[in-house]
Amino acid sequence: MSPRVLAAATLSFAIGMALPAHAQAQQERLTPTEIEAMAKGGAGAGTSGVAGIRTTVLLGDPTAAGPYTIEIRVPAHTRIEAHAHRDSRTAVVVSGTWYFGYGKTAEEARVKALPPGSFYTEPADDPHFALTREQPAIVYISGWGPTDTRYTAKP
Repeated sequence: MSPRVLAAATLSFAIGMALPAHAQAQQERLTPTEIEAMAKGGAGAGTSGVAGIRTTVLLGDPTAAGPYTIEIRVPAHTRIEAHAHRDSRTAVVVSGTWYFGYGKTAEEARVKALPPGSFYTEPADDPHFALTREQPAIVYISGWGPTDTRYTAKP
């Protein structure tokens, strides 16, 4: 299975797991070309606010109650300090290598290299951090809003 197919399948699973039993997801089909053409923004609800990261809302509204999925495009050599979100989230690495760790402080020794097709969780109120090295990364993050971002120390 190709990394893109695995990532899409994992994203589908993640969105399904994020929905309460009574909720219905809206129908949505987006090709990579369609996603590329969507509006990209900087910081938004549930993002790190780090300069250079581009965010696209793929589904829902992260500021409102309900399911959402965002895409983050993270440039090479970017560091996101330890922070947490009020909602539990799941994520899939679509491209690049994403270095992700858990803890109240961002420590290089605690990151795990996550290549395309990797899956990880961001449990509610559980501090975590991430970085890129020589290559950029694209990550899809899904949760049940509203979401936020609270740094454990000033970034």
